[in-house]
Amino acid sequence: MNFDYSEKIIELQQKLIAFFEEHVLPVEIEVNTFLYNPDNRWKPWPGMEDLKAKAKAAGLWNLFLPKSYGDLSPGLTNLEYAPLAEIMGRILWSSEIFNCSAPDTGNMEVLAKYGSPEQQKQWLEPLMNGEIRSAFLMTEPQVASSDATNIETSIVKDGDKYVINGTKWWSSGGMNPDCKIAIVMGKTDPDAPRHQQQSMILVPMDTPGLKIIRPLSVFGFYDSPEGHAEIVLDNVRVPKENLILGEGRGFEIAQGRLGPGRIHHCMRLIGMAQRSLELMAKRAAERIAFGKTFKDYSSIRQEIAQSQCEIEQARLLTLSAADKMDKLGNKASKDLIAMIKIIAPNMALKVIDRAMQIHGGKGVGPDTPLAHFFVAARMLRLADGPDEVHMYQLGKSVIKKYSE
Repeated sequence: MNFDYSEKIIELQQKLIAFFEEHVLPVEIEVNTFLYNPDNRWKPWPGMEDLKAKAKAAGLWNLFLPKSYGDLSPGLTNLEYAPLAEIMGRILWSSEIFNCSAPDTGNMEVLAKYGSPEQQKQWLEPLMNGEIRSAFLMTEPQVASSDATNIETSIVKDGDKYVINGTKWWSSGGMNPDCKIAIVMGKTDPDAPRHQQQSMILVPMDTPGLKIIRPLSVFGFYDSPEGHAEIVLDNVRVPKENLILGEGRGFEIAQGRLGPGRIHHCMRLIGMAQRSLELMAKRAAERIAFGKTFKDYSSIRQEIAQSQCEIEQARLLTLSAADKMDKLGNKASKDLIAMIKIIAPNMALKVIDRAMQIHGGKGVGPDTPLAHFFVAARMLRLADGPDEVHMYQLGKSVIKKYSE
């Protein structure tokens, strides 16, 4: 792999950084204050649409989509998008400005790769235009959803309709007032082979029988306005044309969806860790305790040095996974994808924790992004599969490689 970025990506990085400095960083405190105010829960920050229009005009729009889809996608590879995702990770809500927010990114990839022309026209195009938002409904409270074959929500054909029944939770994006469509994973044939029982289907959020039970907070953060919802599907009926790709293809779609998404998550985590390191270094250069500046304590220097090493290790490993995905596909890259999903969240947690410790009381309060970074990183040890699942599969693969 060539670790040097192309001129195109260097130019995009520069444009993105300049956009951050001119438009995003100056309003960071204002946006955070708005989003953390309970009175504003499930309301978008009023200036978001203006920022999105500026980003679109600057050509910083839909950067995530690996292959071009009309004029709305630059067609970047996973490797090309990775450093841009890292920049966006420096401010948790900033991805929306560039139409690069989860779960919309994964949902758009599903529709672009597997959707019918009619599904793409109805849902992909408004998503790519940033006109609507979406949700992804996979995880269920009653089963270990890290094994997707456990999913129990039923999708039963009834004439020209499918009838859906089940309960979902941690449904990312489900609380957003602009969320108009959900991709739901469920079981169409319990008697089929294990990996052919599941299907994915499009369910408009205003369909009768779809009920939002409650928002779910993560360590007290609601991640407004997107949120994470618990949702009941009670005899929800949608046209048979809403099925994506075909019956029994849900597991296949999930695997195609999660590969790029894990690159995005890991690079955003690296962005969080990198910004935490920079804040930590600045704090160490400014604060004085017991007659010495923090930076002059050997233990502080070691914490900062260790953090720099761990960030760079995770960055290079993630770029390597992205490169292999681009060249050989998701399946051939599964071991590297598992490695980054294990390494990146744990690395970020350690770096952010050190930054919080060096900041003292300020590090756990609302005046830095560190506390929310820590919560996001901890959640990402579970999202898209917990550490244990990735280690189980990776260990199995390594043993097979060296014992056969």
